[in-house]
Amino acid sequence: MELLGTPLWAWGAFGAIVVALLAFDLGVLHKEDREIGVRESLWLSAGYVAMACIFGAGVWWAFGAEHGIDFYTGFFVEKSLSLDNVFVISLIFSAFAIPRIYQHRVLFWGIMGVIVMRGAMIGVGAALIAKFHWILYFFGLFLVVTGIRMLFAKEQHDKKIEDHPLVKFLRRHIRISDRLHGHDFTVKLPDAKTGRIVWHATPLLLALILIEGADIVFAVDSVPAVFAITQDPFIVYTSNIFAILGLRALYFALAAIIHRFAYLKYALAAVLIFIGAKIFYSEFVEKVPALLSLGVTFGLLAAGVIVSMVKTRREAA
Repeated sequence: MELLGTPLWAWGAFGAIVVALLAFDLGVLHKEDREIGVRESLWLSAGYVAMACIFGAGVWWAFGAEHGIDFYTGFFVEKSLSLDNVFVISLIFSAFAIPRIYQHRVLFWGIMGVIVMRGAMIGVGAALIAKFHWILYFFGLFLVVTGIRMLFAKEQHDKKIEDHPLVKFLRRHIRISDRLHGHDFTVKLPDAKTGRIVWHATPLLLALILIEGADIVFAVDSVPAVFAITQDPFIVYTSNIFAILGLRALYFALAAIIHRFAYLKYALAAVLIFIGAKIFYSEFVEKVPALLSLGVTFGLLAAGVIVSMVKTRREAA
């Protein structure tokens, strides 16, 4: 039996791996609330990356070299595009004064939402592409335009979280506690008007909702980018989820040095333009070899990281 063109055993194996990773993460490594240091963050992220590489090797073995290379390409692209999400998450935690001891809990449950939302978005995208092939051209044009805009866009991270439309909407429609209550997302408190004991959201829940909202915004770029690499829903979804799992683990190491990746956005812009242009080239000229696509993508991203590290070394010192 198959689901979206992929055998059920492959989906089952992927699901089992993700469940095992999350259970080990929350049930063993972080059973109690505690701060996560940089060293632990790096080791945890390395573990997730290793699992992604092993899974990619399994895809290569089971479905062929092209699918394996597409998985690794999608993984690198998604992980790189999500780096900017680290800055936004850090901004959200700072705005609501979320202590480091509770940040992993918010990120963990945020992953649960991402798994569901990305699945829905990718499922819809795959169905649309299967029915309307021309949507790929729209994706390609969208990626090229997004890449060009990224080259000339100015940083806009100085906006206040409290001015965000979603925050204003939530404050108007739900009761929110003005302080944290341990690691709880909701708490029963007296209503300010009636005095009745009712449920209130805590700043922890507000931060979680905003992080989920930010992921939806970033998915608008990243999902079409991976669909431009491959139209296989299995490869698109699995590469997305593995990249996000590892990035959330790496957050505690990256949050303090994300400013050192200042020039990576130019490499990401080039990657988006390359992937978008590749759709038109593949459709009207000839198919671009998967290995060449992976090499160009990895080379551009590596160049962006190296230039960023060199250009910002004085700031680091």
